[in-house]
Amino acid sequence: MGQMIEFQRPDGQRSPAWLADAGPGRPALILIQEWWGLNTHIRELADRFAAAGFTTLAPDLYRGRIASSADEANHLMTGLDFADATHQDLAGALSYLQARAPKVGVTGFCMGGALTIAAAVHLPGLSAASCFYGIPPAEFADPARIAIPFQGHFADRDDWCTPAAVDGLVSAMQGKSPEIHRYPADHAFFNDKRPEVYDAGCAAQAWERTLRFFQDTLNG
Repeated sequence: MGQMIEFQRPDGQRSPAWLADAGPGRPALILIQEWWGLNTHIRELADRFAAAGFTTLAPDLYRGRIASSADEANHLMTGLDFADATHQDLAGALSYLQARAPKVGVTGFCMGGALTIAAAVHLPGLSAASCFYGIPPAEFADPARIAIPFQGHFADRDDWCTPAAVDGLVSAMQGKSPEIHRYPADHAFFNDKRPEVYDAGCAAQAWERTLRFFQDTLNG
């Protein structure tokens, strides 16, 4: 079971986060929330990663606010400064984990998937990135600049992170050998708190692939 902590951003401000500790010397992950906020699903997922052997830090980018509707989530996401979140909150999370882990990866879902790509582009020191159905604007984070091992999980029935957008991501990363997986599912198929879109089979397959990817890239 994890706990809430605070870490320091590069600008000296403090940022709250959920920390699930896997023990000394273990590799680490930054886990980036969906547009809903640092809710029960994300905290439980951090604990699940820790149980699998990865110390996991999930920054609270909304500072305690959690959306209960799609309209509220969209409002919170629209109000988030993505550059500040990337260069301050996520950079601070990386520094915090680097002080206690040999290697650090990053993963996130929906909005967090887009920020996973942003982190992979902008934050030196990350060792691997696994993105779930999120792509940022290329003018903010050009995926062609990703130089670390990259894995992506995308849904075929996604009207936000569409199959065409995924095709564009793959095209931009030509020569980088990204590991891309597509699933016959809806957006947010991994979220077991949303029965209207959750797909247990696809989620289990994505989980196994994600663990293998991070075991291969962050151990040793």
